[in-house]
Amino acid sequence: MSGIQGKGAVVLGIAGLMAPPALALGSVPAMAVSCTVMPGPYQKQAEKFLGRPVDGRQSAADCKAVQAFQDKHGITPDIGYAGPVTWGVMDLMNKQKAVEKSPNKDGKCPVNKGRIACLNLTFQLSWIQDGGRLVYGPVPVRTGREGYETRTGLKRIYWRDIDHYSTLYNVPMPYSQFFDGGQAFHSVNLSMWNPPGSHGCVNMTRKDARRYWALLKKGDDVYVYGRKPGT
Repeated sequence: MSGIQGKGAVVLGIAGLMAPPALALGSVPAMAVSCTVMPGPYQKQAEKFLGRPVDGRQSAADCKAVQAFQDKHGITPDIGYAGPVTWGVMDLMNKQKAVEKSPNKDGKCPVNKGRIACLNLTFQLSWIQDGGRLVYGPVPVRTGREGYETRTGLKRIYWRDIDHYSTLYNVPMPYSQFFDGGQAFHSVNLSMWNPPGSHGCVNMTRKDARRYWALLKKGDDVYVYGRKPGT
């Protein structure tokens, strides 16, 4: 979140998924919300991502699979429609997986700073490295949405508060490590792919935020680069 009081929530920042007004809805007994019978513009891509038969047609099983994915990651409306936000999340996951073994392959995060936390906004990934050695990660993160972008450049951790609480947003921000104004690494109880994103902070899972807390200290460098999709 933006501001030391701000809750951090980071994500794709893609425009909200809107189902066409003419979508016909059919019932899916296993789901609490109705499923659309119409294929979305990214039907084939979603089918391939979810391991479904790739035919571009919307079956009840396809809809349930897409809807379950939407529910898991907080994508709305969760009607099983393979629209731009749903595919945007899937596409980001594919890109993250492609670079997970060599997150700094592009060499953009400095290797002459010793221990440093790196943040690639384009791929929504963060990791800790020491010179050219990967120490931890990469891990998926949620960064600032449009209008609340996580600021780029070389930063430094200046304040840590393990039990920080946002008085601005009235939410806890465990394992907060502030590195630029009110922008910080901290944990949230949300999917790292939950749209549209934070108010500037770098959201992490509790497990990853705890590891960052253990591995980093006040004065350590943080380097932020790239541009989050949709911002």
